[in-house]
Amino acid sequence: MSNYKRIFLNGYSYFITVVTHRRNPILIKNIELLREAFRESKKKYSYTIDAIVIMPDHLHMIITPKEAEEYSKIVSFVKRYFSRQCDPRYYAHLNQSNSRWRRGLKPIWQKRFFEHTIRNDVDMRETLQYMYHNPVKHGYVQDPKEWTYSSFLP
Repeated sequence: MSNYKRIFLNGYSYFITVVTHRRNPILIKNIELLREAFRESKKKYSYTIDAIVIMPDHLHMIITPKEAEEYSKIVSFVKRYFSRQCDPRYYAHLNQSNSRWRRGLKPIWQKRFFEHTIRNDVDMRETLQYMYHNPVKHGYVQDPKEWTYSSFLP
């Protein structure tokens, strides 16, 4: 296992990618539950969602937490809330290790998430462009404006 350490800097925004277990395409099918998970997380944590794009099997977002140390807690809260409420028919077909089952973990999310600290305006613009074009990159639409599961609505 790597010795990866997350960076927590107050006043910065964070680009975060969260992926489903085995890239199971359940997020769009459960978009209302995912929205509810974010609404509930905002009752507990103070942060803004600067941009977000939801794909069937992953999501990208840029958030700015009031307290930097909370961004991983925010992600954990959303994942946990979604997992508790998600109907088993969306994940029961997936196999997972016996140790995960023994710990009561559902095969909904990958264990970790990717995070990148947005360092400046150029970094922000490049990250927003990446997010905006992600539905095209994955072949879901030809024009990013067609993707409705995004904060980049026309």
